[in-house]
Amino acid sequence: MEYVEPAVCVANCLGTPICKYLQYHRKLNNYVRNLKRIRDELNSQMEDIEMLLKAELLHHVGKIPKKGVENWLENVKMMIREARNVENKVGNGGYLCRACNGKLVNKMTREMQKFLDKAPNLSQSLVIDGPSGGLPLLTSELVGEEAVREEIWSCLMQEQVSKIGVWGMGGVGKTTIMKHIHNDLLKEQQFERVIWVTISKEFDIVKLQDDIASALNGYMPKEGNKVRRAAILSELLKKVGKHVLILDDVWDNVSLEEVGIPEPSSSNGCKLVLTTRVEQVCKYMECKVIKVKPLSKEEALTLFLNKVGANILQSPTLMPTLRLVVKECAGLPLTTVVIAGTLKGEDDPRIWKNALKDLKERIGKVEGVEAEVTERLKFSFNHLKDEKMKHCFLHCALYPEDYSIWKDELIESWIDEGFIDEMDTRQEMKDKGHAILKKLEDNSLLENVSYSDHKVKMHDAVRDMALSITSMNPRYMIQAGFQLEKLPKEEEWTVDIEKVSLMDNSISEISIDTVPLKCQRLTTLLLQDNPVKKISDSFFANMPCLSVLNLSSTKIKCLPNSISELKNLTALLLCGCEELSQLPSLSKLQGLKKLDLSYTIIEEAPEGMDMLINLRYLDLNVRTLKDVPTGLLPKLFCLEHFKLYRGKKISLKAEEVMPLEKLEFFYGRFEDLHELNKFVSSMQQCKKSLVKYLLQVGPSPCVYEGDKIISINELEYCGDELIMLPADIQELHICNCHNLRSLSEDISSFKNVMDLRASIIMDCQGIECVVSLSSFSSSCTHPFQSLELLSLSRLPKLSELIKVEEYGSATTTILTLSAIFSHLKQIYIHNCSSMKTLLPHWLLPNLWNLEVIQVESCDELVEILAAPTSEDEDKRSDASIKFHLPKLRVLRLMKLPKLKSICSKSGVMICDCLRRININNCPKIKRIPPFVPLVGNGQPYAYAPPSLKIMSSKKWWESLEWDDHPHFKIVLQPLWEAKLILGFPFREMLKLGVQPDVITFSTLINGLSVGFLSMMEGRGFEPQYCGISSVIACLCMVLLPKFVLAIRAKSSKVPGKLNITSMPRDDSNLVWNMPQPAAATMPPSNSLRLLQYQLPSLLLQVQFAGFGLEEDDWVNISKHVRQWSLLCEAPECIQAFFLGILYIVFRLISSQKFPKDDSIQAS
Repeated sequence: MEYVEPAVCVANCLGTPICKYLQYHRKLNNYVRNLKRIRDELNSQMEDIEMLLKAELLHHVGKIPKKGVENWLENVKMMIREARNVENKVGNGGYLCRACNGKLVNKMTREMQKFLDKAPNLSQSLVIDGPSGGLPLLTSELVGEEAVREEIWSCLMQEQVSKIGVWGMGGVGKTTIMKHIHNDLLKEQQFERVIWVTISKEFDIVKLQDDIASALNGYMPKEGNKVRRAAILSELLKKVGKHVLILDDVWDNVSLEEVGIPEPSSSNGCKLVLTTRVEQVCKYMECKVIKVKPLSKEEALTLFLNKVGANILQSPTLMPTLRLVVKECAGLPLTTVVIAGTLKGEDDPRIWKNALKDLKERIGKVEGVEAEVTERLKFSFNHLKDEKMKHCFLHCALYPEDYSIWKDELIESWIDEGFIDEMDTRQEMKDKGHAILKKLEDNSLLENVSYSDHKVKMHDAVRDMALSITSMNPRYMIQAGFQLEKLPKEEEWTVDIEKVSLMDNSISEISIDTVPLKCQRLTTLLLQDNPVKKISDSFFANMPCLSVLNLSSTKIKCLPNSISELKNLTALLLCGCEELSQLPSLSKLQGLKKLDLSYTIIEEAPEGMDMLINLRYLDLNVRTLKDVPTGLLPKLFCLEHFKLYRGKKISLKAEEVMPLEKLEFFYGRFEDLHELNKFVSSMQQCKKSLVKYLLQVGPSPCVYEGDKIISINELEYCGDELIMLPADIQELHICNCHNLRSLSEDISSFKNVMDLRASIIMDCQGIECVVSLSSFSSSCTHPFQSLELLSLSRLPKLSELIKVEEYGSATTTILTLSAIFSHLKQIYIHNCSSMKTLLPHWLLPNLWNLEVIQVESCDELVEILAAPTSEDEDKRSDASIKFHLPKLRVLRLMKLPKLKSICSKSGVMICDCLRRININNCPKIKRIPPFVPLVGNGQPYAYAPPSLKIMSSKKWWESLEWDDHPHFKIVLQPLWEAKLILGFPFREMLKLGVQPDVITFSTLINGLSVGFLSMMEGRGFEPQYCGISSVIACLCMVLLPKFVLAIRAKSSKVPGKLNITSMPRDDSNLVWNMPQPAAATMPPSNSLRLLQYQLPSLLLQVQFAGFGLEEDDWVNISKHVRQWSLLCEAPECIQAFFLGILYIVFRLISSQKFPKDDSIQAS
């Protein structure tokens, strides 16, 4: 067997030309070194971006990561993990495998280089603005409660009241009242931030800290030191300023100090509000106690009628019974709306009388207020007419308390459980699931999550009712989110248990000692979101009826063989098991309907997959998967949902997918254009329409979010074959297709596309225009009439968006294609060096929905909005030309060296919705067009659009000319703010006589104490933020409020002494765990230390941007300087920052650590 693998490797390379084969064989070592170098560079870049992202999130509270940054980091982590697997494989390969391994390594290196080239720009911010004060919460109708609401509001407005405890029984409306107050606080804007966090019974300090930080869009390090975490959270909250923190559903005493919540007081203006069922909690936490009482009879009746429907009043015979039903609700808003929702639409008096009798009997059987609430809610559950709907409801209790459940995920789980009957299509089953969900929401048994329309949750009192039911029949064991480290004891696994939920715990191992012996009726086992690494092979031996097994997001490496014997298994969910590489044979699992292997690291399709003839759902979004065996997919003829990883490694032929007649959801990559066209053609011939698809040719690292997408990358034409598109396509992505000239000429079916909403084109050397109107008849509907997003990047020959030559007069064009771009909301143009005009004047009347214009790095661009022709101008009687863009919100213009005007000199832009103007490095723009018309009465430009902000460099703003509209400057001046993207004050240091080849740490610190602060003040920066507190050993990085300065460092071979000059100290905030720097002798250790040692002399490379094109590049101080930043990895470096003060940070690096290729490795 030892010769089999080399033989296979040689066979795989036979198709490679012999010269390439020899090159791969001979240069394998070089390829491996290059792979390691690129991998290290990519890893360093990833770490740089992660740490800078963390620093920005920590320092700029209220910011959130850019989506592109998050996607890039996620993809790179998977790529690096894959590269390490390749290295291991090459290391274990024999001599005869050298050529094949060389080819594999070279391919991997090129893929990593592409990710490296597309890395986020470190000179730009990695975050964007989050919601300013907080997001409004979704609220239900508030009837009554005015007195208690006013009392809470009054306490919030009083300086002497800092902590408020809102107390009352479950279902009395505490949370609803506080949601309304939360939203009122946002409207009033008397506090900088309003923070809402739900705690729940299973209180966990770490989770509470994370939830508060998340609400602030801040960063909390994932470490176990609770003291440090509390200190970081405390600083985050202090930086927010005057705020209100609302803790909902508190069940026990909360130590503010342990959590890291600064003590609210009149001096800091902060407030703490908690809601609880336990009065003692309010007293222990020294809160002003406010009790929420049940509704009065009149208020309860009003609320009931609002929910049950006013038409019930048309049946006067019902009213006496109705009033008695309302009385049984005991004035609790929750039970009132739940029971009203249950009886909505019922007009038979007998049903109402029976309901009243049922309620009275239930309440009479129990004692205690909480038990009575539970029985009232059970009434609503028992009146659900469909037994399967009841099971759907009880299934929601399997999730942890206060858990926000994705609606789509919940419906999928109902399908897995068999709660939704089989139908002709999976989409019909999903529609049925949404109908059930709507019914449960209407009955107030489920509620929408405040911040998302796509999630639901259970009220804690409703969940208590569900748990009371599942403790009896059907019998569930639910210990989700209990922080368990081990499985429940054997005696808890009773023989009548049907479903077990242990999700979201800390269980790391399932050993033979914890194997349950009697689970003959168990059908569902949920173990997702546990760090499970190993499962005993006999664990599943006593679960013969198990049908749903969820091990998603665990650390399992291989599944036990006993899974192969679960013949009743219908759903095996392993999504996110990032260490799972092996599965046992699946040949006996012929009842399996759903198999999710996404984000595992398997390399081959599991053995026995061809026997899964009932499989409906298959997710193979697996980066490491090498191949899908030919002939496998046609055997899985019941597939409705199929998702395949779309990287370069794996692709499909149309013949493999075409036989899947029931397919509704398909993500996959075809070998070439011919295979794509063949599949699209088969769809059209069979008149089959996929509900959701992503069809791809070539590799693509992008993350897509639409429903019907075609992505074409690195296209190689098959003769004269044109691209075919499905008529219902919604998104089109084209990249690296250099033979394309325009969409209309190179896509045969483009004129038939009816619902295209997004078009993204990048890196196509031949594109001259997006569409040519000559390709369309005057009577046809234009494909771009539904377009909402147009993004064009790196298209060097693109000269115009729409080509109108040889299509008659422009007037005819406008009349026949007046709908083109009529739905366009966003247009992004980047690095299109041949474009001179962005939007032609004849197109502007169609752009009434345009919201965002962003143009960057278009070297030849002269104007944004083209002026009308001289013929059109002669017809005008007005002195000014009006450009109507009624919905335009954002205008960003960056790095446009020849741009002279946004619109013509006599132009006025009518943009009443304009919110943001960003102009950076556009030196030839000398005027801003008026954004409002003349208002007459001798008061031109008396107002500007509300909430408008203008950002630019101070130098550019002061250079603007206002001769034609001097009053407009007065209007806009208060709306302008300097955009300061600072780097090291290199030029200021040159003025001080510091030469670039001798900049060391000592001159750096001296320069910062003199040149930097003077420069900051000279640029309009407020000097009170520039106190320097300390120097610690880590990265060369300066953090300022709203600004980040990263200085890149590289060790020289010449040792030297570091002389530290005493620096001005700002003692308003002390830095803990940070001794004052002192000179000492460098010890042999390379570990991270505070700056107490003599360091090797470091040469620097620096950058600053925002002051002109010539200053935007890195200033090369030494040719040996590493080309991207080394960011700090030690969490304590970030934790040491007390925000609002300037700190300088270094990383201690030994010169012995630098390899010959001059890349930096952190010690």
